[in-house]
Amino acid sequence: MTAKTMKTGIIGGTGKMGRLFARVFEKAGYEVLVSGRKTAITAADIAKQCDIVIVSVPIRETVRVIGEITPLLEPGQLLCDFTSLKVRPVEAMLGSKADVIGLHPMFGPTVKSIKNQTIIVCPARAKEARVAQLVDIFEAQGAVCTIATPEEHDRTVAVVQGLTHFVTLCVADTVRRLGVDLRRTEKFESPVYQIELSLVGRLLSQDPALYADILQQNPYMPEVLAACRSSAADLSAIVDAKDPEQFRKFFERNSRHLGSYCEEGQKTTDALIECMVNR
Repeated sequence: MTAKTMKTGIIGGTGKMGRLFARVFEKAGYEVLVSGRKTAITAADIAKQCDIVIVSVPIRETVRVIGEITPLLEPGQLLCDFTSLKVRPVEAMLGSKADVIGLHPMFGPTVKSIKNQTIIVCPARAKEARVAQLVDIFEAQGAVCTIATPEEHDRTVAVVQGLTHFVTLCVADTVRRLGVDLRRTEKFESPVYQIELSLVGRLLSQDPALYADILQQNPYMPEVLAACRSSAADLSAIVDAKDPEQFRKFFERNSRHLGSYCEEGQKTTDALIECMVNR
């Protein structure tokens, strides 16, 4: 069977992420079927008909949906998911007879294409050739694929996504608690404040259920949040002490840890600020 006659099925494919990847697989020459709450095609239809089956539903529904289709899958099929967490979905997918590769696109569905976007690939039960075939589909369209275990994925995204979203939400809630008039702050804003406020607005304009699941369902988040709370407490104590030397030591410890990222961050934000000023 050639790639041009193979079928890819996306369960939950009527959502934005599903529609994005439907185009990706169609561009690669695959026939694509999608199912959703209002489609005539069902998840069972996709499980029975498609060579590649991808589950693209909210995190809280993923394991349940996988459980419904695993009895229908046969050896030779490939089962994947697009969930932001990987340990539990991959465990559930391994209950099938199909090959299993967990996927996590590290971007939102509003992007125009997957070019220069990162996709995490977690092979769980698949030959190298099959993994390479899937990676080639994405990389041929400009994506950057990173291979990881489900455990490494969840531990890393607890920082990359979880910590980032937690801190952003804390900024939003602090502003609310203080009763800050954001329109008034525009008269005082620096470029960095504008960037930070834009990140807050971007997050809060999206579905809260997604961020709740990223923060509440990742088994490594408690460890990350404990470190965050400890850091905030230490820094608060240093600020309250009004001791410049303590602050310098705190600052320099973190500067040394980030190393070259400090200079890279300066250049990146300078370029971003330049774009903002000249837009």
